Amino acid sequence: MLGGVAMIHSQLKTTLAEAGLEEVDATGKPFDPNFHEAVSQQESTEVAEDNVLQQLRKGYKLRDRLLRPATVIVARKPAT
Repeated sequence: MLGGVAMIHSQLKTTLAEAGLEEVDATGKPFDPNFHEAVSQQESTEVAEDNVLQQLRKGYKLRDRLLRPATVIVARKPAT
């Protein structure tokens, strides 16, 4: 049963991708307010300042139009 559901999920993702739907991948990339919605900032020494530290919710584009921005946490420099 689980294998059938996984197969249908895969087919649905393939069909949507063929229609032009793309996921907005944000993790580790520079913050872009056109594609990302920042809900928080967090101090980090591992990720450069103003880059996405963590993606909380995927974003989607249909061809060149943004359907939903990716919800992200943005890195900032640690306080000294």
